[in-house]
Amino acid sequence: MSNKPATGLSDTLNAMTVPTPAHGDLLAPAPLSGSGVLVGYGRVSTREQNLARQQTALTAAGCARCFFDKASGKNTDRPELERMFDYIRPGDALTVVSLDRLGRSLEDLIAIVGRLKRQQVGFLSLHEKLDTTTAGGMFVFHVFAALAEFLRTIIVANTHEGLAAARARGQRLGRPPAMTPEKVAYALQLLAEPDRSLSSIATLLGVSRSTLYKALPALTPPAPRLPASAVTGQYEQLLTATPPPVG
Repeated sequence: MSNKPATGLSDTLNAMTVPTPAHGDLLAPAPLSGSGVLVGYGRVSTREQNLARQQTALTAAGCARCFFDKASGKNTDRPELERMFDYIRPGDALTVVSLDRLGRSLEDLIAIVGRLKRQQVGFLSLHEKLDTTTAGGMFVFHVFAALAEFLRTIIVANTHEGLAAARARGQRLGRPPAMTPEKVAYALQLLAEPDRSLSSIATLLGVSRSTLYKALPALTPPAPRLPASAVTGQYEQLLTATPPPVG
């Protein structure tokens, strides 16, 4: 392993991977086992850049076919990357000039490398001297898997911390109420209009009648109350009624 301190993702991976094969030519990685072929991928993110340098390097590395995406920094679509995944087969190896030509972020890079492994496809990055087609280079996949787990842990921790902070501020969590104070005030204003029905108000506010009743308890009609004489009469009937025959 290198004693040079890692200053970024590329340096970190370089420090953790084994040296390149004896021939050491950056543009001539070790041949694949079996009948697999090298498939190149490149990307430029601005109009000022061109693909000539990447294309030259990938061709010199022995790529049988190359796919290139040209997109602006805001455009997240990469149709050629998807075509590459449709084209590449188990036993082949995706080759890029450098890691930043494959992924825009660490999360993006981890997702793509994980997809390659699931499809049983190797991965080579010429600049960083990464080569998973060798026995030692397979360690790269374990590094990316560890990084993915690390990111998931951070996301979960940040989520829990954010929820705890929101609760501490008294912020209400979960689904927002269907009837906001503004909607309640508007509903009361509409109810003052003589020709307005509850159904029309509920439709206008995008809620159900039951939601409207819950938000405006005054609208709920009281339960019917029997007069005292009627209640007394019911008790008398119960006391004087003949019980039904048994059997």
